[in-house]
Amino acid sequence: MILRSLPVAGLAAATLAAGLGGTADAAPHKPGSSLGWKLTDTGVQSRFRGLAAVDRNTAWAAGSGGTVLRTVNGGRTWAKVAPADAAGLEFRDVEAFDADNAVVLAIGEGDASRVYRTSNGGRTWTTGFTNGDPNAFYDCMTFFDRKNGLAVSDPVDGKFRILSTADGGRSWKVLPNAGMPAALPGEAAFAASGQCLVSHGARDAWIATGGGASSRVFHSRDRGRTWTVTNAPLPSGAAAGVFGLAFRDARHGVAVGGDYRPGEASPKAAATTGDAGRSWRLAPRPPAEYRSGVTYVGPLLLAVGPTGSDVSRDNGRTWKRFDTGSFDTVSCAHGGCWASGEKGRIARMG
Repeated sequence: MILRSLPVAGLAAATLAAGLGGTADAAPHKPGSSLGWKLTDTGVQSRFRGLAAVDRNTAWAAGSGGTVLRTVNGGRTWAKVAPADAAGLEFRDVEAFDADNAVVLAIGEGDASRVYRTSNGGRTWTTGFTNGDPNAFYDCMTFFDRKNGLAVSDPVDGKFRILSTADGGRSWKVLPNAGMPAALPGEAAFAASGQCLVSHGARDAWIATGGGASSRVFHSRDRGRTWTVTNAPLPSGAAAGVFGLAFRDARHGVAVGGDYRPGEASPKAAATTGDAGRSWRLAPRPPAEYRSGVTYVGPLLLAVGPTGSDVSRDNGRTWKRFDTGSFDTVSCAHGGCWASGEKGRIARMG
């Protein structure tokens, strides 16, 4: 589901857990906090809802206006590396394996939904998938390893549609839907942060939804062939639901979301699971407002949204805001944590 009313346009775990000093003068920062984002100069005004951290030096970002950026020097400079035919596409997800290999997803109805792959740092791209079904609308993707991955579309004929790749995104196929539970009326996934479909380990994957009578989380233990579904205690509605998921292992995970409309209250913005998503509990002290992106970094959790960033040190039960800048998504890997959002904003922590 596209967010139609919104503009379309790390560090080692031990270091992070101990707390970081300071933040850049360009990034809003709450006094007394030990965490903070340092904004980088991207030179563009795109909105980056797709983000993939490789490490402290290397990250990829995918955004509006057919924009894909890559840095290999910690954000000091960003290179424009989008596919040559991508002008006007809405990139909402990117999965990167290293500085050279990455896969990007463009969203939209019909052939606006596409997947591209590069193996040379974005100098050239191949088209792995172009959607030919006018009823399909792809939102997010995830990879179990360098070869095996999934992408999810909003419901087609009453069920979420799953794409699968076994060659690193070079080719994709639609999986049979017999093992997919029926969708609720109006139910969809939100293409808000690249985290409506996530995975952990070799076979487990989860889908976050909203838009219907209940927000829900789908879980697959066999790389997307069969799924179970559970209600989540986050609000749901046309503009509300679960927007982002993160799992630290096959059992323990966090869901964030709420109502994305500016000014709308979201008092139930986070929930946790300890049984792989079979049941969810509201966070006793969730983020105060809607959050679209979430990630684990060592023992900590980071969540971001248009009104700020929060940290949890107890597996998502209680959250504390540490930054008031606007971000849509967050990604941490191999000592590097990054966040991205509107007006070309991409930041690194530390």
